[in-house]
Amino acid sequence: MFIEPHLGRKKQHAGWIEVVCGCMFSGKTEELIRRLNRALIAKQHVEIFKPVTDNRYHNTDVVSHNQNSIRSTTVNFASDILLLAGDCDVVGIDEAQFFDEAIVEVCNKLANSGKRVIVAGLDMDFEGKPFGSMPFLMAVAEFVTKVHAICAQTGELASYSYRLNDDERQVVVGEKNIYEARSRTAFEEGMKNRR
Repeated sequence: MFIEPHLGRKKQHAGWIEVVCGCMFSGKTEELIRRLNRALIAKQHVEIFKPVTDNRYHNTDVVSHNQNSIRSTTVNFASDILLLAGDCDVVGIDEAQFFDEAIVEVCNKLANSGKRVIVAGLDMDFEGKPFGSMPFLMAVAEFVTKVHAICAQTGELASYSYRLNDDERQVVVGEKNIYEARSRTAFEEGMKNRR
């Protein structure tokens, strides 16, 4: 923030929210890391957060399926991000679907304070239903990027995360041993056979 000499008032820089969403193996985290690295190259102060539940590749770093990584801070609750973001310019949040519903208010507060907020997460769960607070984040975001994977069954564009086992819990953290990306048709066929 800076003070305009003739007005004596602070002028606040505009913040905004960017959401990167899609299914498993679509490159969401890869895109988040790419955007955050560009902010670091631009010498912006960046803080990155992920939920403590996501420890597939590393306990603290955000790591993509391609093994690209960036240091981060794990948090238990979305409200912890407000306490830890400080005076940074850019806030990155990975696996946003795992946070409680307060994540939407947290992102809005950060953006309203002049920060660029970049959020990545699954837009749908294993049943093809909207996942957690992601639909609400997409609604309040200035920019939404939906990325796609390649269907493991057909080779077509995939936007669904198909669970390969019969576990009915909504949150099951896993990899290719538990999930595969599927096209709409392949996803529907798999769900039909499960019923």
